[in-house]
Amino acid sequence: MENPFILYQRLLAALRPNYEAEEARAVALLVLEDAFGWSKTEVYIGKNKPFSSEQQSRFKQILQRLGEGEPVQYVLGRALFAGRYFFVQNGVLIPRPETEDLVLWMADDLKNFNAPRIVDCGTGSGCIAISLKLMLPQARVEAWDISEKALDIARKNAQNLGADVVFAQKNMDILAQEAHRFDLVVSNPPYVLENERIEIASHVLQHEPAEALFVPDSDPLIHYRQLAESRLPLYLEINTAQAETTLQMLQQYGYTDLELRHDRFGRPRMIRANIEPIAFFAEPA
Repeated sequence: MENPFILYQRLLAALRPNYEAEEARAVALLVLEDAFGWSKTEVYIGKNKPFSSEQQSRFKQILQRLGEGEPVQYVLGRALFAGRYFFVQNGVLIPRPETEDLVLWMADDLKNFNAPRIVDCGTGSGCIAISLKLMLPQARVEAWDISEKALDIARKNAQNLGADVVFAQKNMDILAQEAHRFDLVVSNPPYVLENERIEIASHVLQHEPAEALFVPDSDPLIHYRQLAESRLPLYLEINTAQAETTLQMLQQYGYTDLELRHDRFGRPRMIRANIEPIAFFAEPA
């Protein structure tokens, strides 16, 4: 037998060095629910519950990994995104709720289109490409990444979730050459400047792949230029501090139909860009 509230307190103690108090409480409750099936009410009541030796061993492993600063999503092996659980581990970024907003925007725009050809550049865990395919069954979705490890994880997620997505090990710098194969592009590319490292939580810096996060201070829009060279309609997640600069760059590449949207936290986070005003979005292809 074990008291869930005591385990909750032990988790909080392990989490406090790396998390703010409110987030630590949320993570501790998530662990107890996800790994052991205990609700928030059961935890706070603190009534003893059966706890097998296997569960004791798993709790110790979880406690150690969280204490070392490993993100809870890696510890649990999954992250919730757009209503579905995606397998995650070191080697891919953990899906963020802000990225859900980009996916929902795109899915709503394309819901009446017949078989749009979509490419997701820098797919990581595959959360964008897979979610779009499941929301838009008529779409033909391809997903690129330069990391074979990321592609292995993305393929596993596609198989687990039943999404027919084509994966390829390609860099977005060749998109212009292959633009004829697609109708539009979606991307959440690396966009954090090196000088912004100080603003990033330590558990992110130590465990999530730097190549999926950072760009040189000298060229913060490198990936957005590569995408813009395709001259295809774009849906982009962006660095909030670079919103106006990104819009100006897209205009220089001939994009005239531009919309900047804020994420659920009120930050300028997403851009939809098209060369011809309204044309692609006005009616089904």
